[in-house]
Amino acid sequence: MAKKEEKITKTEEKKNTKKETKKDYSHEVVIKIDGDKWKEAVDAVFKEKQKTAKVDGFRTGKVPRAIYEKHFGKESLFLDAADRVLQEAYLTALSESKLIPVVKPAVDLSSIGEDHCEFKFRIITKPDVKVKKYKGLKVEKQEVKVTKEEVDHEIEHLLEHYAELATKEKGKVEKGNIAIIDFEGFKDGVAFDGGKGENYSLEIGSNTFIPGFEDAVIGMKAGEEKDIDLTFPEDYGVEDLAGQKVVFKVKVNEIKEKINRNLDEDFFEDLGMKDVTNEKELRASIEKSIKTQRELEVENAYIDALIEEISKSVEVDIPEEMVQEEIDNLKHRFEHEMSHQGITLDMYYKFTGTTEKDLENQLEKEAYQSTLYRLMLEEIKNLEEIKATDEEINEELDKTAEEYQITKEQVLQSIGKEEIEYQIEMKKTIDRIKELNK
Repeated sequence: MAKKEEKITKTEEKKNTKKETKKDYSHEVVIKIDGDKWKEAVDAVFKEKQKTAKVDGFRTGKVPRAIYEKHFGKESLFLDAADRVLQEAYLTALSESKLIPVVKPAVDLSSIGEDHCEFKFRIITKPDVKVKKYKGLKVEKQEVKVTKEEVDHEIEHLLEHYAELATKEKGKVEKGNIAIIDFEGFKDGVAFDGGKGENYSLEIGSNTFIPGFEDAVIGMKAGEEKDIDLTFPEDYGVEDLAGQKVVFKVKVNEIKEKINRNLDEDFFEDLGMKDVTNEKELRASIEKSIKTQRELEVENAYIDALIEEISKSVEVDIPEEMVQEEIDNLKHRFEHEMSHQGITLDMYYKFTGTTEKDLENQLEKEAYQSTLYRLMLEEIKNLEEIKATDEEINEELDKTAEEYQITKEQVLQSIGKEEIEYQIEMKKTIDRIKELNK
């Protein structure tokens, strides 16, 4: 049977540098597994190990218990048995202590033997949160405007994007031209890796190449060859080339120039925008697009400003374990993002000359703020008695299932009903904050 020995750490009043009291949300719960429960776990481990145990004079899988224990020792069964009962012990700790953890608990195997094992769980519970002010805040929402100049700028981009290229029969390479070139780079007379290209389309003024290259191509004629002496920047990404003098052998095969487009029927046909067949409709469409994007940006900035302002009035002692767990989440997300670029964390540390601790220190402020905001919003949700309805949950399930082309059951298996419910309630809480601060 499972016996519980619970020790709830009492609140300790600790003085920090500001001589304020801090509350300890760490609780120690001790669970002992003994009797039949422990015996069954040890027996089950022996049966598993017996299948592969090899002892001279016995067939594999047929080693008697007494021989096994004499050969390998009884203790060889205990740690695996402890692993088997750990989850049950943890659930017992939660059930009997009535504690609700906010982070994954730390666990220590405090004692183990032939007749028992004992776990010591350190459970961190949610801190007390006091939100002093979240209504009637003096946070202004920026007005959204779209100017004629902004619309003109976008139209210029479109005209440039759809510009046609024509071979420049006479003349030299000028800024804005496309030079079709062959090139090869040499350092100390030897060609270096990555320094060669054939029929490469180089837009003069794009700053695609190292400083000085494009300027040196300006003035060349089609068919002309030229040696360009350059020095790579000191901070160039390739160590062997950084700060080094090189020579590029360049030949201009062809020169192309952009032919500006007009807002005519051909342009709108090439543009292929729905319900846009003339300049007036194009301007209206661009203005609407800019406004929609800006309204979203302004709305997000307004929400951020509201949350930041509310956080100034919050009183809470956030356990270090909660911040550390958020640091770990952010670090995992960063690692995932790096992996898309083919970079591991070890490679990142090597490239940047940093360590894992440096990265954690860099993420600490964001982790603390994220944890603070989450606790704050959860407390406002409770104060405003905000709940997600069954109808809202079902609607979100349908929406998510349709977005990812999977069934509602698969959504529940992947995300879980509690997480969907939580997301809905957080959104409703933010909407409520906005209502209270109009």
